[in-house]
Amino acid sequence: MELWYTEKQTPNAGLTCTVKKTLLRCQTKYQELAVVDTFQFGRMLVLDGMVQTTAMDEFVYHEMIVHVPMFTHPSPRNVVVIGGGDGGTVREICKYPSVERVVLVEIDAQVVEAARRFLPELSYCLDDPRVEIHYTDGIEYIHSLDEFCDLIIVDSTEPVGPAIGLFDAPFYRAVFKALKKDGILVAQTESPFYNAELIRSVFPRIKGAFPAAYLYLASVPTYPSGLWSFTMGSKRYDPLSPQGTFSPGNTRYYRPEVHRASFVLPRFVQELIE
Repeated sequence: MELWYTEKQTPNAGLTCTVKKTLLRCQTKYQELAVVDTFQFGRMLVLDGMVQTTAMDEFVYHEMIVHVPMFTHPSPRNVVVIGGGDGGTVREICKYPSVERVVLVEIDAQVVEAARRFLPELSYCLDDPRVEIHYTDGIEYIHSLDEFCDLIIVDSTEPVGPAIGLFDAPFYRAVFKALKKDGILVAQTESPFYNAELIRSVFPRIKGAFPAAYLYLASVPTYPSGLWSFTMGSKRYDPLSPQGTFSPGNTRYYRPEVHRASFVLPRFVQELIE
């Protein structure tokens, strides 16, 4: 007998794959949490029926959400990650010797526990002495800050449940206040194929809060449509003229040439933000 996992990414399309074993399935205070081991993608973290990360392609998402802003900034020291309880984003941040403090703000402690247990290749840097973990609401945490951060990364789930407020204008204004005078925001902003309306609404909100906003792309096979977007809000630096002097060599997707190319948008994507 074959066991299959299916994520309905739209009412009419989805991702489906065969499962070796269900490693964990539980209901937390906030969401349904599952970890399944698949033949095609390896171990897969699933929240409320939506794939968050897989062992096979996680490096694309985590490298692009981190290294693009980190290399844009000349010397990021204090970084805050909203969401990202699997630890992959923190792992990439910890590659930078300039980083002095990483604050991971994750609302659901059981996500971190599951990642530590089943996804150690993502979560091992959660034990780095520079890392602090706060189990609290990311919106409330950001509102408590004032010119503290060099970089804020919103590594959120899809805009449902507790994550809805992470895509609203008041949150981006609070992020602006929390960042230093040359700080940078990066948020994952979904698929330009399946979530065009979200990009149309979120991009002007970030552009309205920051002096400059930029959208860039990466290919993540297990995310809806395989084409994923990130939006950067910057107080000072232009990602096409990056100021970084350190670029980690142990990446699998990111490199300086990819950094620049990711901002070259297909016409249909450019039209979403015009």
